[in-house]
Amino acid sequence: MVCRAKRLRVNFELLGEIDRIEVIAEGHGVRIRRFLRRIYGGRRWQKMKGEALVRLDEGRIRTAEIHWYEAHAIGRREFKISRVYPEA
Repeated sequence: MVCRAKRLRVNFELLGEIDRIEVIAEGHGVRIRRFLRRIYGGRRWQKMKGEALVRLDEGRIRTAEIHWYEAHAIGRREFKISRVYPEA
């Protein structure tokens, strides 16, 4: 899956499962819920975060904190990288 990251403005590819998943916001706390409903439909959108192994544009593989939006029967949408962790 190739995703467009808005914050760091890089393309990235998820290389595995997303771990340490948490809900950041739900319901009225999701700022762009009107946009999400208009584009994708669905109800009860949640903003989620988790960590995953990603391949960045330049080919580097890093662990990154990923943010996305999710709704029942719609799935995960609007992926972006929030933070890239340094190489261990």
